[in-house]
Amino acid sequence: MTRTHASTSPASTVITGIGELTTVDTEHRVLHDAAVVIDDGRIAWIGPSAQAPAADTSYDAEGRAVLPGWVDSHTHLVFAGDRGAEFEARMAGQQYSAGGIGVTMSATRETDDAVLASLLAARVGDARRGGTTFLETKTGYGLSVEEEQRHARLAEQAADVVTFLGAHLVPPGADADEYLDLVCGPMLEAVAEHVQWADVFCERGAFDVDASRRVLQACRDAGLGLRVHGNQLGPGPGVKLAVEMGAASVDHVNHLDDADVAALADSETVATCLPACDLSTRQPLAPGRRLLDAGAEVALASNCNPGTSYTTAMGFCVATAVLQMELTLKEALRAATMGGARALRVEDEVGSVEVGKRADLHVLDAPAAIHLAYRPGMPLTHAVFKDGRREV
Repeated sequence: MTRTHASTSPASTVITGIGELTTVDTEHRVLHDAAVVIDDGRIAWIGPSAQAPAADTSYDAEGRAVLPGWVDSHTHLVFAGDRGAEFEARMAGQQYSAGGIGVTMSATRETDDAVLASLLAARVGDARRGGTTFLETKTGYGLSVEEEQRHARLAEQAADVVTFLGAHLVPPGADADEYLDLVCGPMLEAVAEHVQWADVFCERGAFDVDASRRVLQACRDAGLGLRVHGNQLGPGPGVKLAVEMGAASVDHVNHLDDADVAALADSETVATCLPACDLSTRQPLAPGRRLLDAGAEVALASNCNPGTSYTTAMGFCVATAVLQMELTLKEALRAATMGGARALRVEDEVGSVEVGKRADLHVLDAPAAIHLAYRPGMPLTHAVFKDGRREV
């Protein structure tokens, strides 16, 4: 379900002098004075720095901490325009609703391919410089057959995986039933070759449960994996629908009852928390602690978008999870790496530092990963390796 982007890397590289290596493997090992050998873009060896085998090239981490690259499983990067005024109004007390999507739709439709691709590349670059090495993004600001296809085509050139979100909002002036027919028919057919996932905004002001189920079924029949935006603005059916349909994730999950939590704990559906969005919309923070205690799989993602979470800073999301959501550092790191990988069903490839996996590594300008929460907001990314090649 992933797109492969070509990159070149030395035949082998050894990273030595790792002060603290957080593997996020099944044992969640934390190794000190460690080394990692990369061969042909994959992790080939992990162990004590003094015992590291020779390689074609070397990189000395000089005592810095190393962890897996962030896996950001929820973004909306294909957009143009600015919604700073909307944010300012919300900070002054105006309640958030789903309608602001229409503002971005208009601006994005008016932006040509070259400019839109440049904006998208810049946002992916920002994410990479913050340690994100695997990234999902969605359509959803086109909301016509031609525009959704265009956005999907541009997105697949920049992101690792692309999600079809034609069911983001009924466009202003459109008939809801006619638009639903469009999403489940011609629009889905137009984007199918460019996307791997489908999503639906199952929320008041967007799509109700019956419409959402129809979208998900049509997309499943077309061979796409499923995701759901759910339970963001209040209690609702999103979580239950996601579990019923076998969706890989349900995202936002701010308002959960006991049955929602139990359903997630008993399923393979990942609960994706979006703390930067929660702060921006002044929603209650998603109950990550409660979900983990119940046994659910939790992911952290940026939800980078122009209206409610204009950031790709996964480190900020990790710090918020530790400082305000009551996750331990270990839990937050897993949620931002392996949790995201499981939400995208790519845990065999990325999300942890293990032999055989892609060499996606995040080198911190700090001796230990706890500095992500201990020094919140500081620019702590020193280097980033993606597919074994240093990109930052």
